[in-house]
Amino acid sequence: MTDIPPSPGTPSAKAQNLPVDTEGLALRGGFALEGGRRAAVLGSPIAHSLSPVLHRAAYAQLGLDWTYEAVEVDSAGLAGFIAGCGPEWAGLSLTMPLKRAVLPLLDRASELVGVVGAANTVVFGPDGLVGHNTDVVGIIEALLGIGARPGPAMVLGAGATAASALAALAGMGCPRVTVRARRPGAATELVGVAERLGLELEITSWPDRLPSRDEAAIVVCTVPAAAAEGLVHAVPREPGWLLDVTYAPWPPALVAAWRAAGGVAVAGDEMLLHQAVAQVQLMTGMDPDVGAMRAALSAELEWSRGTQGTGAS
Repeated sequence: MTDIPPSPGTPSAKAQNLPVDTEGLALRGGFALEGGRRAAVLGSPIAHSLSPVLHRAAYAQLGLDWTYEAVEVDSAGLAGFIAGCGPEWAGLSLTMPLKRAVLPLLDRASELVGVVGAANTVVFGPDGLVGHNTDVVGIIEALLGIGARPGPAMVLGAGATAASALAALAGMGCPRVTVRARRPGAATELVGVAERLGLELEITSWPDRLPSRDEAAIVVCTVPAAAAEGLVHAVPREPGWLLDVTYAPWPPALVAAWRAAGGVAVAGDEMLLHQAVAQVQLMTGMDPDVGAMRAALSAELEWSRGTQGTGAS
């Protein structure tokens, strides 16, 4: 593990020892060139993505004539899409199932990508394709925003976001983490992640009951909304801090139940915001206004939540 100062523009001074390399998020491969450049978020499915709202708000605030779109790309089509990107491309945001599929296509990656085994950001630079992971910073900032403090922690799920959650919890100073997986055998990749982080890890089956604050101060839920909803009955009487990475439908059922039981919870829109801030920094070499990006995200979420139950999509 390598300790470095916080990433450029990251507002919190608390996240000062992230488990990233000496480049980490300080490696700013973007180029704020004159004229328009392109960026996009790729994934499958992708129509629901709010990344375009965040990045476009940042470009407008920074005065950049850049475009950002959402493109449906699956693992089989990723190499071909990247091969077709010309010099106008600045970077890509990646969602599932591409965070691991992109690794063999990269020319270089930050140490954090190597530790976590997943990249959610690709920057096009003079050294080729450089991979980064900004999910870790997004998770840390979302948890710090609700006052979370280090202690024993739990991660629900075993995918790429769970690996980023392990790195985030280690970066916050959590000494040990329990991973609860619907298929524990699928969580073996997390063993190596924990070893590289110097983190004590236990992997076990899906819980019948979630931990109280004394058992696990922080819980990070990385599973889809339907699976998280199935845990509402498992919320303890005295919960601690929760990050549920989902944000639709609103409110996430687990977040609502956690708060009703007296716990402090935050949904995935805060994680999404902060990981996007770091992506903009990497792709443009500039520091966007977090408030402008949050305002754009809030407006979009309010509109989409207002359409729930109306048949709109």
